[in-house]
Amino acid sequence: MKILANDGISNEGKVALEKAGYTVITDKVEQDNLISYVNTNNIEIILVRSATTIRQHVIDSCPGLKLLGRGGVGMDNIDVTYAREKGLIVINTPASSSQSVAELVMGHLFAGARSLHDSFKQMETGDFSSLKKKYGKGIELRGKTIAIIGFGRIGQSVASYALGCGMKVLAVNNHEVNTEIPLEIQGIGEIRVPLQSTNDLNSAIKEADFISLHIPKQGDGSAVIKKAEFDLMKRGVILVNAARGGVVDEAALLDAISEGKVAYAGLDVFENEPNPRADLLNNEKIGTTPHIGAATNEAQDRIGLELADLIVKQFGVQVPA
Repeated sequence: MKILANDGISNEGKVALEKAGYTVITDKVEQDNLISYVNTNNIEIILVRSATTIRQHVIDSCPGLKLLGRGGVGMDNIDVTYAREKGLIVINTPASSSQSVAELVMGHLFAGARSLHDSFKQMETGDFSSLKKKYGKGIELRGKTIAIIGFGRIGQSVASYALGCGMKVLAVNNHEVNTEIPLEIQGIGEIRVPLQSTNDLNSAIKEADFISLHIPKQGDGSAVIKKAEFDLMKRGVILVNAARGGVVDEAALLDAISEGKVAYAGLDVFENEPNPRADLLNNEKIGTTPHIGAATNEAQDRIGLELADLIVKQFGVQVPA
């Protein structure tokens, strides 16, 4: 079977698939040429990350496809329901990138608390005294409250880091999650902290000093955090979105920043990727990263190996005729 890993795959994942007899192609095929390439080269499996989209017309136009795989959690760039209705297998790797995304979130939290995102850029001006005065009023994470909106694998991983920093964690989820968060301390072992989620978003964001979002893009395209939600928040709140673009109303966010309601926003995702609006990128109260939550060597190795394992379990080892 031929596999097109159109957005790349780790070398470990590629090797594992090739050892199992699969042909893995890592050529980057532009979206407009995808259908022709798949059919011409008899591709039966397409693996994507976030750059390539597999919509209904691609599925209809490529009758030889058997499996679609997303290296990551969210699958909003694949028409999953339609693909499965047409008999295709659709897989993803929800567990592999949780820690990497959580660590990026913590980086944004620390950056916002100490204005690191802007200080890094401004130090080259050489205006040391003015910058020290400007950035000399940071805050600590310890003792503060974080609301984690969406309490799946990534949200729970963020919770473990936040608890380790001495923060109070408020978990918000559509359905109740009653779990124990593992804290692994090198040289000591694992400590498990009981934590239960609530579905009361408004109460959580009213109390939070920090907010981290880990929810999928909504089916109707509406934002979860809009003006009404910003109005409920504490003045000076720090908000991070490493989930999906569109989960936060970007215009309402800019208004909340200009009004002083939001002290800092860390954004790894945007409504108009890969071309975010310029007023987000240029705002000194916003730290931006180019959708790199899962972009660590460790996560990509885990993703590649998990994809390989799922494919081999589905189709078995390919023995040449």
